[in-house]
Amino acid sequence: MAINILRYVHEQRTQWGAVVKGRIVPIPGDAVTTADFLRDHPLAALKAHIDRNGPGLLLSDVRLLSPLTPNQQFICQGANYRQHMIESGMDPDAKAYNMIFTKATSCLAAADADLVKPKAVSFLDYEIELGLILRQDILRRTTVTDAKLHDFVAGLVIVNDYSARDIQIPQMQFYKGKSFRSFGPVGPWICLLEPHEMPVIRQLQLTLTVNGQIRQQDTTANLVWGPAETLTELSGVHDLHAGDLLSTGTPAGCALAVPSPAKQRIGALLPERTKWKIFLKVQSRRPQYLKPGDVVESRIRSADGEIDLGVQRNRVVAEA
Repeated sequence: MAINILRYVHEQRTQWGAVVKGRIVPIPGDAVTTADFLRDHPLAALKAHIDRNGPGLLLSDVRLLSPLTPNQQFICQGANYRQHMIESGMDPDAKAYNMIFTKATSCLAAADADLVKPKAVSFLDYEIELGLILRQDILRRTTVTDAKLHDFVAGLVIVNDYSARDIQIPQMQFYKGKSFRSFGPVGPWICLLEPHEMPVIRQLQLTLTVNGQIRQQDTTANLVWGPAETLTELSGVHDLHAGDLLSTGTPAGCALAVPSPAKQRIGALLPERTKWKIFLKVQSRRPQYLKPGDVVESRIRSADGEIDLGVQRNRVVAEA
């Protein structure tokens, strides 16, 4: 049975706990990082502790924190859902590489934190994503298979990869456009999976709403590059560590308007200033971009509700 683990502040102390029927079972220990917690609390020991102690605190009694601690890597995949690729002018069947980028961990936020819209950003976008928390270090080229995925993936989280499109696209700055403070809410909890539950990773439903209206809705069955092949590829590039986060990409339905392939070819022939002037004009007509006062809610769960990653709820506020 999966166990939902969250990180929180109660009575001025940072703690870890398990969520059971809407209440928190505090977990003893002094784990400072996500990696420390995974190392110090094997799944069997966590289950035994929960059975012995039972529910305790109410969720309303605590202040949530991101269960991903700032020391860990925040690695992201781009254009990794079939329909999102198609709406972006790409052919998912012809894709020959994984698009990989990172976000600054200073953008990490709790699942219920405000999303701060910077003064310099006009086109603030949302991107619900399934995140994978790694179980162990991967320090050399390694072949990861679906059959052995549990050896490498400890659990799942909701991620929202908020993006400043007017910086990311014209400046070609994924890192800068996606790393403003508050642009990376993670949680509310990590859903730690048993080995037999790993196949659910390709059976989850993602739903994102803005002010109650559905903007993104898809299933992880439509991922183009799966976790095993992505981890295999990344292991040949750089070191990965226990507790690191791999965010697996977003479905179709973002606010960003992507030109057709034909228009992209024409745009490539234009002077840079003219091209980006047209881009900004097109984006300015998109009411889907986030504004102060908007409320974004993100949910990921299995169809039967057995695996439920909770709800992220972020209110957009203007930078002071």
